[in-house]
Formats: sequence, C-alpha cells, structure tokens
Amino acid sequence: MAEVIKVYKESLPALRLIGKRYTNNDRDQYGSYGAKWGEWFQNGWFEILESLGSLPENEGAYLGCMRCIDEFEYWIGMFFPENTPVPDDFSYIDIPKGDIAVCWVYGREDNGEIYGEQPHNMCLEKIKESGWELADYPWFIERYNCPRFTTPDEKGNVILDYCAYLK
Repeated sequence: MAEVIKVYKESLPALRLIGKRYTNNDRDQYGSYGAKWGEWFQNGWFEILESLGSLPENEGAYLGCMRCIDEFEYWIGMFFPENTPVPDDFSYIDIPKGDIAVCWVYGREDNGEIYGEQPHNMCLEKIKESGWELADYPWFIERYNCPRFTTPDEKGNVILDYCAYLK
C-alpha cells in the first residue's frame, strides 16, 4: 500500500509548461493516460523537450500536470524557464511563480498504487495537516524525478513526487 513519507514546501519561479494537453476524452479503457505516456516514449517527444534544457528547480523531471477549470485537463511535458521557445507540434501554458506542496508518495508503480484518488487524498490530508491551503483551481503535478522514481528500492518501491500549488 502506498504511503506519503515526506511533505515539504518548494517555491517555483514563473515557468512555462511545454507538452501536450489532454482531456477526459483522451483517457484509455482503464480511465488513465497510460497510453498517452506510451506515445510520448514511442515518438521520442521527451527527447525533443530535453534538447531545450529544463527548469533547474525541476531537475529535468517528466511531468503529468492536472487541473480543472471549465473541464479537466491533463498535460504531459516538462517545465522550462518562462519565454522558452516552443517546438512545433507542442503546446504550452505559462504558470506564474508560486509555492507548491511536495508529497513523496512511496509505493509500487507496477501495480498502480501510487496513482489515483487514494494517494491524491492522502496528499491533500498531509497538506492540510501542514497548515497549507490549496490555490484556487490548483495545478496538481506528478513529478517523475530521477532516480527516486526510476530506480526501485530493494522492495520494488519508488517515490512519486505529487505536488499541488498553494495559496
């Protein structure tokens, strides 16, 4: 079972999210965006973005970014300094500077226990316990950091950074 093993606050500068935007219509048969992630790796889209550099504070991590204003949107991409040129066939959104809560969700990736409603709710509880308040219409970010996420420990567990913008 997944658990939140660390919670802290981080400040991000104004940044540009470059990637591709998806909606609920793009979910796969299991209700996830796993097939879209597969397209990213198959098509080499991360390599294109990696050639741009990255936002130093984000350590070059791949991202799944979510928010809901008029409709749910899910972005796959990376964070870059503001005004970074956007490659053809990619989209972007500029996000103002702000503080985020970072929750380290520890568990198995292969069975999906670090994803979905249960870990999201565990992180929201930890954020509340820390005395922080979510921003209005916050971004939620799955940050796949190397090596925390890419190198399983002796139990086969990894750490997913689950982040949320704060007021």
